[in-house]
Amino acid sequence: MHHESLPEAIPGDNVGFNVKNISAKDIKRGFVASDSKNDPARECNTFTAQVIIMNHPGQIGAGYTPVLDCHTAHIACKFSELKAKIDKRTGKETEENPPFVKTGDAAMVVITPTKPMCVEVFSEYPPLGRFAVRDMKQTVAVGVIKVVDKKVIGKK
Repeated sequence: MHHESLPEAIPGDNVGFNVKNISAKDIKRGFVASDSKNDPARECNTFTAQVIIMNHPGQIGAGYTPVLDCHTAHIACKFSELKAKIDKRTGKETEENPPFVKTGDAAMVVITPTKPMCVEVFSEYPPLGRFAVRDMKQTVAVGVIKVVDKKVIGKK
């Protein structure tokens, strides 16, 4: 079973693979493998996500910078803008540009990673489109990504 070549893998299989000219030492936590010719994975500038606050003692406003756990990445990200407070059940907007959100609220939030991060829209790539927000050694919120503003390849 170990180091055995297979024609295809099915969901649940643990698969390892090698890439030419890349050492295992060059690969870090949060890296994403993708098809370079068809929709390659790219770093994002910002992304908009629907976030549900589960357990936070105070209020969360723009500028809050917790750690996001998305796929294997573990990166501090800033809540740049609270776009709208939404109803968790219907998904309809209840308040535009709220000053803060608190436990039990759901909101559309623009998030800016502090380091390079690769994420995707939940509807297209579910594992890269969901995340947990961690602060004070506990999960304070969860979210799904709705829109991604990807960096243009070749520009810094």
